[in-house]
Amino acid sequence: QVQLVESGGGLVQAGASLTLSCAASGRTFSGYAMGWFRQAPGKEREFVAAISWIVGSTQYPDSVKGRFTISRDNAKNTLYLQMNSLKPEDTAVYYCAAARNYGLGPLGYEYNDWGQGTQVTVSS
Repeated sequence: QVQLVESGGGLVQAGASLTLSCAASGRTFSGYAMGWFRQAPGKEREFVAAISWIVGSTQYPDSVKGRFTISRDNAKNTLYLQMNSLKPEDTAVYYCAAARNYGLGPLGYEYNDWGQGTQVTVSS
């Protein structure tokens, strides 16, 4: 199991940018696919971005494609989410997640380890 701690959330105006970070500890960061998910009040958790371990392949839903960029620094055991052109509908708690086993989730992995989340609020 890997422990994940998100940071970087906050309150911003529409159109602004924000970068989230996720620090991993415990089991080695290597070999894990990583992802970002979000959950708004009263809504189900939704996928935001994912990145593989070796090739660095990425995946995004249409709602954030072109605005959000996921990246990872394996030497620092840290995952990032650069969010540009933020919209009020991006308001949610953002969670990072780690996946070691193949499954039905983004990039074909099963995301089992989760952080506690960081709040992102975008005002109009």
